[in-house]
Amino acid sequence: MPESRSKDLQLVLQEQNLWRSQGRVPGALAPPVERPLARHLWQRLLADEPHRYQLILGPRRVGKTTVLYQTVARLLAAGVDSSRIWWMRLDHPVLLREELGDLVRLAVDSSGASTARPVYLMLDELVYAQDWDGWLKTFYDEQWPVQIAATSSATAALRRRRLESGIGRWEEQHLTPYSLPEFLDLMAGSPVLEWENVAGETLGEAMQAVSSIPDNAGVFPEGRRRLLMTGGFPELLRSAANRTDDGYQYSDVDLVLLSQQVLRSDAVERTLYKDIPQSFGVDNPMMLERLLYVVADQPAGQLSPQNIASDLDMAIPTVERYLKYLEHAFLIFMLPNYSGTEAAVQRRGRKLYFVDGAVRNAALQRGVALLEDPNEMGRLSENLVATSLRSLAAHSGVRLYHWREGKKEVDLIYDDPRGSLAFEIASSPRHSRAGLQALINRHHRFRGRCYLVAPDLPVIPADSDEQGIGSFPLDSLLVAIGAQSHQAMLRRLGAKS
Repeated sequence: MPESRSKDLQLVLQEQNLWRSQGRVPGALAPPVERPLARHLWQRLLADEPHRYQLILGPRRVGKTTVLYQTVARLLAAGVDSSRIWWMRLDHPVLLREELGDLVRLAVDSSGASTARPVYLMLDELVYAQDWDGWLKTFYDEQWPVQIAATSSATAALRRRRLESGIGRWEEQHLTPYSLPEFLDLMAGSPVLEWENVAGETLGEAMQAVSSIPDNAGVFPEGRRRLLMTGGFPELLRSAANRTDDGYQYSDVDLVLLSQQVLRSDAVERTLYKDIPQSFGVDNPMMLERLLYVVADQPAGQLSPQNIASDLDMAIPTVERYLKYLEHAFLIFMLPNYSGTEAAVQRRGRKLYFVDGAVRNAALQRGVALLEDPNEMGRLSENLVATSLRSLAAHSGVRLYHWREGKKEVDLIYDDPRGSLAFEIASSPRHSRAGLQALINRHHRFRGRCYLVAPDLPVIPADSDEQGIGSFPLDSLLVAIGAQSHQAMLRRLGAKS
């Protein structure tokens, strides 16, 4: 390696590993308020049973890099020597020129690593490294003395050959936008609920536990309202929860405009023009942007690739491929239509949601109009329930669907084999139950497992209703889902509450 290039590399690694000289992680990089993953990931790395690398996947701005810095801080506090903790931001121009194997070999050799004293590698934006999956396979199979935690904002890992490399070698930890109970804790500055007392073995048990918790101060709906305005992104939520340095409290209008400005430039544009082209080789990202606008204008709606292709003058296979890119980059997700058989699921219509409703608003640049539009707030509420359930499904390994036959439909089906549940999300208690009744008539197993969900609805257990359809308040459901997702994540990490 040329001397100048070697000096550049050493300088970059020195700048990225400030704890070597300072003995700690700067507070600006590892703020004291931690998400649950950060409180437990370091223990999984130290225990390493079974031996696996940890890949943190999630959208931009959700806090993946912060979780890694907080994990470094936890490892240092646990007594791991700073020379054994290496940070590499792999989308840095200098590091992009190097083979991942050469970078890791440098870390191993410099720290004198051994099997008993491995190097802890924090690989930020892993998929920017060429042949990253092959190198992880090499590190694992050849038993390099390394333990790895990595992040990615684009799930190139979901392609077939990536999955084959990863089986038995790494675990995927999904970091999703904040849930309602997480945000309530953030606003209060301390835990509002005893998470383990709210969660149960199933979501149904969690709903039963939450139904007995009073909300006399209206904390739940206020938290939901702010979550809808800003999106579940840490930096924006801290703005919603705290005053600025000069004591100014952000207004609702401030929060909406700030959220849309930040998410537009980072979560949307950087994903469309940097992450997706880098991960999937797209050479016309402007078409991706046009596609995103089209699907953003029909949130929580049935997906019609034929209509989209016609609107954009694109081939249907291109639309399908681009939709997958948007999904892999954590901008949208699509739910298949529940049918009871996997073969039918693959052939029938899908429903599209945004990974966070605020990202959709930022893409459309709707401004503050949504605050006065009941239909917009209703769509955002349904999207919030969908994203919360998807987070739970990812942590617990459960499939999530919607259901539609003819003109009858049900928004969300959480298909837990221990007790599936169906939810129709509404703005009013007077919303029709016809879709839920049609689902029961078509699939009898859902009798006593269907719920109409809306603000201010009373708790009526589905199995106590004559028609098998219960009701549940929206905010209580969001708290139950968030608490259950938290516990499912802990179980994946093998951590205690």
